[in-house]
Amino acid sequence: MESLGLYLHIPFCRSKCGYCDFYSVAVLNRPILPLIRALARELENRLAERPGPISTIFVGGGTPTVLPRPELDELMSCLKQVVDHDHPIEFTVEANPGTVEEAKLDLLTRAGVDRISMGAQSFHLPELQMLERLHTPDEIPRSVKSCRSVGIRRINLDLMFGIPGQTLAGWRESLHHAVDLGVEHIACYGLTYEPGTALTARRDRREIVPCDEELEAEMYLAAIDDLESAGYHQYEISNFAKPGERCLHNLVYWRNEPCIGVGPSAAGYLQGVRYKNVSNIEEYICKVEQGGQAVVESEKLTGQDLAGETVMLQLRLNCGIVFDEFLLRTGVEARLTYARSIAKYVQNGFLKVTDSGVALTRAGRLMADTVIADFIDEPRSAPRCRAGSTRRSKWKMENGKWKMRTCRR
Repeated sequence: MESLGLYLHIPFCRSKCGYCDFYSVAVLNRPILPLIRALARELENRLAERPGPISTIFVGGGTPTVLPRPELDELMSCLKQVVDHDHPIEFTVEANPGTVEEAKLDLLTRAGVDRISMGAQSFHLPELQMLERLHTPDEIPRSVKSCRSVGIRRINLDLMFGIPGQTLAGWRESLHHAVDLGVEHIACYGLTYEPGTALTARRDRREIVPCDEELEAEMYLAAIDDLESAGYHQYEISNFAKPGERCLHNLVYWRNEPCIGVGPSAAGYLQGVRYKNVSNIEEYICKVEQGGQAVVESEKLTGQDLAGETVMLQLRLNCGIVFDEFLLRTGVEARLTYARSIAKYVQNGFLKVTDSGVALTRAGRLMADTVIADFIDEPRSAPRCRAGSTRRSKWKMENGKWKMRTCRR
């Protein structure tokens, strides 16, 4: 029986950051309890149909820790029942510095939370202000200390590079500050200008100047070098962990394994079907009250669709695609189906291939989007591929969350 991940989306923040295009809204003056109760109902319905036990839980957003204490307590009480029944091996909650007061952390630990993923982003105030983050650099170590004080042993810090005005030296200082805090996991994401965000509008009005692409590449390679030298192993394009501290929930995604998604805008993957909930709190509550779920789009993944998404995810891992496992999961022989792309990118040094699999090289990680796109497109002309659609997936994974693409091919 295959185990499952469980993701809950809490769409509340203190305010909306200018670069963010995940579904979230400001929490101020909003009724929260109706959403928590709708989440509990959808969760109950999803768990009743689950084909296996829950192995990992991840509560993201938004910022779950901005919930008032009574609502956070009710949410955690629901999840404590899952913990007591299924005994997951990892339970993560996202937080921002300054939102992890001791009383809330106590609620989390009593529910079984053993890992906090904190959106630090930068240790430099001008960079935080550029991103419209509300915390200060000093709040990051204080929040880490608060987590430690209640016994949370595993902490991730998200850091962002490619911020307008950021320098290579400043980026490396942020990395070193994170290392000095002794956190077990560090995720390094390049800033992206998503359509419809305030930051993209500022760029288009030429109010800000994006980071130079060559400098951004230097920052990424510096992260690999500095974190590896500090004892963090890169196991995915953006993720670095001390030995034994990889994010097990995100590995469910990268391996394209089943996961239940609960909450407005949450996405899940069950019994070969990728689904996404409505991205509106009021509509979500209404749909759950009427039918127990809030799905607005779903898709059965088979053949090359399934293979394409699995390529998209597994090539991001440092271990890459393992041929035998890929065939077992998708029914597609990767060595044959993607022979042209493999040969092309081995020749230019972006891929390394062994008898057991294929993976991106250090240089290839800088070109991951291009390499993955070519892999997905290759079956359009490959004579040996299995029958099935060869369109580009309408889903994408970003910062550990599923999102709908803004366009399709």
